[in-house]
Amino acid sequence: MEHGQARLSGSGLTLAYEQRTIAEDLTVAIPDRSFTVIVGPNACGKSTLLRALSRMLKPAAGTVLLDGQDIAGRPAKRVARTLGLLPQSSIAPDGITVAELVSRGRYPHQGLLRQWSREDERVVDESMAATGVADLAERQVDELSGGQRQRVWIAMALAQQTPLLLLDEPTTYLDIAHQIEILDLCARLHEEQGRTLVAVLHDLNHAARYATHLIAMRAGRVVASGPPGEIVTAELVEEVFRLPCRVIDDPETGTPLVVPAARRRSGTSVPA
Repeated sequence: MEHGQARLSGSGLTLAYEQRTIAEDLTVAIPDRSFTVIVGPNACGKSTLLRALSRMLKPAAGTVLLDGQDIAGRPAKRVARTLGLLPQSSIAPDGITVAELVSRGRYPHQGLLRQWSREDERVVDESMAATGVADLAERQVDELSGGQRQRVWIAMALAQQTPLLLLDEPTTYLDIAHQIEILDLCARLHEEQGRTLVAVLHDLNHAARYATHLIAMRAGRVVASGPPGEIVTAELVEEVFRLPCRVIDDPETGTPLVVPAARRRSGTSVPA
């Protein structure tokens, strides 16, 4: 379901690292209050696009708009009060506790005339509770499991209290149970708190199950975008991933489920 006009969009984007161009004339719009997931094969530009939308990468051409204004010209703290980013690889300082790391999410709200407050304390406590890490508050982050650490980083992003939250491959390196745990958490934040989430995911079936809006990319361009139930077809999967498949209804959720075609073994035939 589409929820509203885009607060975050990119128009005519050329994205490049030094002399290597990743995407040209790329245009995307993130529907407000959506859970948007960007999918595509490796090196298609998914994470590069997310970096541009978060102002971590300056486009070589084109404009990223946040609330109708060029994001490049807005003060960093003002952007950080509107848009939070969880990078692909987050490394905590040695010896930092969970509560200390989550508290760093309040930095955009601090200033010369506004120091740490009871409101900050309340937001940090609520963020840890929402992500299920409150009982880990005094533990050191580097002692935690991968799934616990990822929830702590999301808690820090929550503590920024941004209406827009961008997550770059938040389930990478996690086992299947912890992947679902993180995606369920993201879905709750979207549904219960009305946040706009944008995530890069590798798993197309996870994307189709959780996203309200899907952006499929290949070779630096958007191949299709829209609700998963409308755009995920066998033809799209073959075009984007070069994977022959069938698309059926997920028996649990009714969302599209991609079933790869069976490998033909030598000397045997696969029934039609």
